[in-house]
Amino acid sequence: MGTISTRVPDKLERELEAYLEEERLDQSTAIRKLLSEGLEEWRREQALKRLAAAEITFTKAAQLAEMSVWEFSQLTKEHNITWVSGNHLEDDLVEL
Repeated sequence: MGTISTRVPDKLERELEAYLEEERLDQSTAIRKLLSEGLEEWRREQALKRLAAAEITFTKAAQLAEMSVWEFSQLTKEHNITWVSGNHLEDDLVEL
């Protein structure tokens, strides 16, 4: 496991301390959890953005988001993203 060291603004440090108390976590565990959650959200946003721009197929977007196709279909619905198009439907069927 790698080590990351960084400086944070005072306000962010205070928020982290409040989070530590609320979640009853040690600092390392809390930072790993927050980083993991942030990267998970980022992956999903990237997958949705690339799917909406027709850069990738639905199946590839679900893989990028590290979600099942069923979970990702719900996410696209929640974000009002239409992913069925003539260009990508055949590619998606091949990938499935």
